[in-house]
Amino acid sequence: MELVSIKIQKPEEINFILGQSHFIKTIEDIHEALVSSVPGIQFGVAFCEASGMCLIRWSGTNPEMIELAKQNASAIGAGHSFIIFLGEGYYPVNVLNAIKAVPEVCGIFCATANTTEVIVAVSGEGRGILGIVEGQAPKGIETEQDIAWRKDFLRKIGYKAG
Repeated sequence: MELVSIKIQKPEEINFILGQSHFIKTIEDIHEALVSSVPGIQFGVAFCEASGMCLIRWSGTNPEMIELAKQNASAIGAGHSFIIFLGEGYYPVNVLNAIKAVPEVCGIFCATANTTEVIVAVSGEGRGILGIVEGQAPKGIETEQDIAWRKDFLRKIGYKAG
């Protein structure tokens, strides 16, 4: 068995969701969950089949995000994994519960805009995601001043009430 690290390739501001599922209809169900959650959402999704024709299935509403999804799914190449790229201005917090509620979704590895590496095990049978390395390591412990900044920031961007 070999371990490889696959860096997610994307523009800095673009968010993505990486997960695992178990059935060919995943691609259509994720598409429906996204468009039902946020009207007009811009996204691309790709899903790596692990049986049958073993194709990378794809869908979406934005050609650039679809291309990112296909390219990154191909690089990862892990059975029954999926990756969703959200267009600029769309965020995982708005769709994550809908994705988790798709019956065939087994789990989510990450949902982020941070730099991310996917740790993949390669065996004679195929490839599997072991985990991810996201962002940077902590640089210290939050201070009272940092807490005040965090609370103010969340209110400025509308995620917490005044």
